Formats: sequence, structure tokens, C-alpha cells
Amino acid sequence: MSCQESFLKYLKFEKRCSDHTITAYKEDLFQFAAFITVNKGFFDVHDIGRRDVRDWVVSLSEKGYLSKTISRKVTSLKSFYKFLMRRGVVDKTPTDAVIVPKMSKKLPYFLDEKSINSLLDNGYFKKDFEGIRDKLIISLFYDTGIRLSELKNLKDSDIRENEFSIRVLGKNNKERIIPYPRSMGNLVSEYLLIRNKEKSGNFPVLFVTLKGKPLYDKLIYRVVEKYLSLVTTLEKKSPHVLRHTFATHLLNRGADLNAVKELLGHSNLVATQIYTHTSMEKIQHVYKQSHPWGEE
Repeated sequence: MSCQESFLKYLKFEKRCSDHTITAYKEDLFQFAAFITVNKGFFDVHDIGRRDVRDWVVSLSEKGYLSKTISRKVTSLKSFYKFLMRRGVVDKTPTDAVIVPKMSKKLPYFLDEKSINSLLDNGYFKKDFEGIRDKLIISLFYDTGIRLSELKNLKDSDIRENEFSIRVLGKNNKERIIPYPRSMGNLVSEYLLIRNKEKSGNFPVLFVTLKGKPLYDKLIYRVVEKYLSLVTTLEKKSPHVLRHTFATHLLNRGADLNAVKELLGHSNLVATQIYTHTSMEKIQHVYKQSHPWGEE
């Protein structure tokens, strides 16, 4: 097994990365290896230096790749070499001191409360199996902030109906318990009832297709995009937008940043702090409306 294959296996089974993330890492590493092979005539993880990585970054920039994309590709390479160092394959990484073009910090897309309430309360979902399932998918993303990979892998046993909470196994096999509102509890019961009545067999996961098979990423994306398109003109309409919406609304209503961090399953506060921009915007709006000199 090659180093790249071992690394991808590690991402899948130990880090529990999503299929989308693993594909991105695979493509980034393949692209880097192809670049080195063209320039040096061969690719050997032991024979890569800082100059090789810098030359690759320059070539990506010259080809018009965005700074964000270049940064992600270098991050993939850094993760790969950290993995090789931990396994004792190499004793140093060529990615140290590699400067990546600065990228502008994009704020997360999110729906306002009026839009998400309209979607969930105004009869957009049919009362058949597909409609109830899709509404529960949207509700889970918004009410719990879970990731796509986490939702896709939920099992019936992860739903604690009596406690109004779900058990989620996130990145690095880190378990967390997330509460959900009682209103969603009724939807959970409704979905399980219609699924068990209309579909046959033992279900390895909570959510299934019309044929009773486990849901897949593209279908979940299509479901989310379909329904978000009914209430928003946001450029992005993905499961992650609902995760962003969950975090933003919590902070706008005064939730503690550390609590939101735990609910999202972030390993540190840095990843969570991007959502604080909306809270500050709300504070500034209240100040301008309330303070006598606020508009000056």
C-alpha cells in the first residue's frame, strides 16, 4: 500500500472525514505528485524539499487558482506529511515556512430567522414519506447544527426521543449529545412511523431513500437546495448554510460561545469565533436604534 493510500485510509477510518473531504485530499495529493513528477522525473516522499512546495504554490497562483484553494491544497500536503512523520516514514516536513498567498476572510452564509421559520411552518413539505423525511432533514440541520456526514450516519438508536436529544459521533470519533426542541420530537416520531410502515427491512441508518437504501451526499444536497431556494436568494444553499444558521441564531440570542463550540463539535474556539460577527452586527444595530447619539 502506498503512502497516499495509507493516508486516505487513515482519514476515512480514524479521522472519520467525509467522502467529500477525502476526495479533495486525494485530488490535491495527486496534483502535487504529478507536478513533482513532471519537474523532477519522479515522485518520492523522501525527496521533497521546501523549494518543491514553493514552486508548486507559485505554479498554482500563475494558473489562476484562488488563494483559498491554494491554502487548502497546502493544508492537504501539510496533513499528509504530518501523518508520514507520525508513522516514522519521514523525519521532517517540506511544508514548514511555505508562504501561502493571503486570502480575504469570507463570512459564513446564513438564513435570517424569518426565512427559516417560514420554510418550516408554512406548509412547504408534503405529508408523504419523502416530504416528512425532507422536513426532518432540514429541521435536524437547523435545530442541532450537525454536519452532513453526521446526519447521514445517524442511527435510530442515536435518537433519544424521551430526552429530546441526539447522539452524534463527530470528527476523531468524538461523541457529543445535542438537544433538540419538542416540536422536532413530533416530527421524529412521524418520520419513524411512516418509514417503518412503508419501507421494509432492517435500517442501518435513520434516513433512507424511497427504495429504503441509506441516503447519499448528493441527495441530501439536492433536498437542502430545493427547499432553501423557496425562501432565500443566497448564493449558497447547502447543509453547511443551515449549520451556519444554527450557530448564528444561537449567538444572536445570547448563547455562550463555548456552549456553541461544544454543540458544533469544534475542537477549539477559533473555528467558532467566525460566527460572532453577526452578534456584533446586531449589537451595533441595537446601539444605533437605542442610543441618543447612535446615528451620529
